[in-house]
Amino acid sequence: MTGTENPTPLDRADIRVRHDEGASGAIRAFWDRVRSGDLGALPVVVGLIVIWTVFTALNPVFLSSANLVNLLFDSSTVGVIALGVVLMLMVGEIDLSIGSVSGFSSALLGVLWVNQGWPVALAILAAIVVGGLIGLLYAQLYNRFGMPSFVATLAGLLAVLGLQLYLLGGTGSINLPYGSPLVNFGQLLTMPAWASYALAALPGLAMLITGYRTAARRRAAGLSAHSLTGVILRAAVVTIGLELAVAYLNQARGVPWMFGLFVVLVVGMNYALTRTQWGRSMTAVGGNREAARRAGINVKAIYTSAFVFCAMFASLGGILAASRLASASQQAGTGDVNLNAIAAAVIGGTSLFGGRGSAYSALLGVIVIQSIASGLTLLDLSSSLRYMITGGVLAIAVIVDSLARRSRASHGRA
Repeated sequence: MTGTENPTPLDRADIRVRHDEGASGAIRAFWDRVRSGDLGALPVVVGLIVIWTVFTALNPVFLSSANLVNLLFDSSTVGVIALGVVLMLMVGEIDLSIGSVSGFSSALLGVLWVNQGWPVALAILAAIVVGGLIGLLYAQLYNRFGMPSFVATLAGLLAVLGLQLYLLGGTGSINLPYGSPLVNFGQLLTMPAWASYALAALPGLAMLITGYRTAARRRAAGLSAHSLTGVILRAAVVTIGLELAVAYLNQARGVPWMFGLFVVLVVGMNYALTRTQWGRSMTAVGGNREAARRAGINVKAIYTSAFVFCAMFASLGGILAASRLASASQQAGTGDVNLNAIAAAVIGGTSLFGGRGSAYSALLGVIVIQSIASGLTLLDLSSSLRYMITGGVLAIAVIVDSLARRSRASHGRA
């Protein structure tokens, strides 16, 4: 072999193994992954298409740009909470107090900002920090005393709810200043066109950068890698699709700033989960705790980070919900907040068995949840149907996850 010849990549050297090349090879590899149970976001995307098709056939207003803008406003609050749930499910645990923590944080915001006269930014920061301390308490109960997360957070649900009621006192609610920047952020503010188009380009840009870096590292290690053309093509398809969606939304009020914040959090958390040592440790701990410990991962620290981040996201979601309603009340964080946040994470593709999930699960799942709620509202149907349909979709998502997990195990991909 001369020095000018390209050596065969190490993972392509065995001629007895099938190596997929080109567009047909990519399609065949995708089909093989689906057959082996590696479904990714496919079920939720198919579910969204079905849901949107049915509701649009029943009421064409559903897919109007004005209705979709309202849907994005409503998705942001629960979506931020669901992002924390994804982290807990990734390590195979659960937090049942997310609704109470979100309601307590909104009450704390109202007390500090409205009653005590704190600057709003400082009140928001204090509420999020207190939420993180609640998560830290759960982590200590779990790590030091072996208290199951189910029990620890169930106790926290009751205790934090009591704190919320105590803060609000006899009035039961605190009205936030209408017309304030925070309330406008939750109810009215949408992005200028240039900002919304820039936001739409963010996921594609992230795909391009991470894809290029991954390919470069694989080639440096003597392994095969996707061509740069393929990486650019995938990023371009995603970007064009999102840009067209933004152009459609801009026919009405445009993309809400609150949804933009949610998307930035999702993209940032996705990078942390897929491209950092912490994210790889999260996946390892959720997949097999003992194996992760023997590999040198600080398992207790990983659990602590999951509890703390989950509680902080719940606090931020409660603050966004308060800004949306311009009020902090005893009803905040109650009702179906827990159900919707956990359901969004699971429906979006995060496994209940731990070790598999994505930050984009929160985004996709909450859009499914809010699409059902919006569609039934437009049809003037009762809330009872929304609960039943959401429960049915959640059950289907768990069944699909269980069957996919069984298929992955049988194909050696678990």
